[in-house]
Amino acid sequence: MSAATNFLVGVYEDDDVIMQACADIRQQGVKIHEVYSPFPIHGIDPILGYKRSRLNVAAFMFGITGTIIAFSMQVIMMGYDWPMNIGGKPQVAVPSFVPVSFEMTILMASLGMVFTFLVVSGLGPGARKLVLDPRFSDDKFILAIDVDKNKLSMEDMANLLKRTGATEVSHKEVTA
Repeated sequence: MSAATNFLVGVYEDDDVIMQACADIRQQGVKIHEVYSPFPIHGIDPILGYKRSRLNVAAFMFGITGTIIAFSMQVIMMGYDWPMNIGGKPQVAVPSFVPVSFEMTILMASLGMVFTFLVVSGLGPGARKLVLDPRFSDDKFILAIDVDKNKLSMEDMANLLKRTGATEVSHKEVTA
């Protein structure tokens, strides 16, 4: 039998109101599980306490790996395995290796970023989506609080949500 997780869900009408609500709720020491919105809300990540993404570091590392693989592959193939005299160029002609190295860099960086994003976000095959209120994809903004991870009572958190501008507050129980 799987354990149930209790969420307190506040529904907001405006993105500015939910941003201010997140700041006020976090000031009270309440941990916010997630904010769901129909479009990206710029500036909400620092308010929720999210750290800056390090996906660019992963992209750089995958890109360098692609460059090294492509350059090594060309040097080994053209310089040692099958050396050919093409138009009098040397066996290891670095300028002619640039296009293939560039393409391999782009390929490895893009594929690496996609797979890294999927793994870090938990969006791989078999991932179960959590939909606490389906209206967030239309026109509402949803603020979800995991009741079990906070010290305040459910009534106090519900009153806090109402004071910060929530038009509706409901309790949802989700089984894993």
